[in-house]
Amino acid sequence: MMKNPKYIVFGVITFVIIFLMNYLGSDTPDKMYRAVLTASVSAVCLIIGLWIYSKRNPNDERNNFD
Repeated sequence: MMKNPKYIVFGVITFVIIFLMNYLGSDTPDKMYRAVLTASVSAVCLIIGLWIYSKRNPNDERNNFD
């Protein structure tokens, strides 16, 4: 599906940042579960968004703002 390893690197960096933000900033008893769940969903959505963005046609005149 993805031939470019940049997507995986961006996903891992996103996961780590979102996880640390949620884990260190939470006082709830289930902070590990919430941090992992939120970070996982964020990383997956970022990878899907980058994949969709990379599949667009570069010659499409509707998206050419220059």
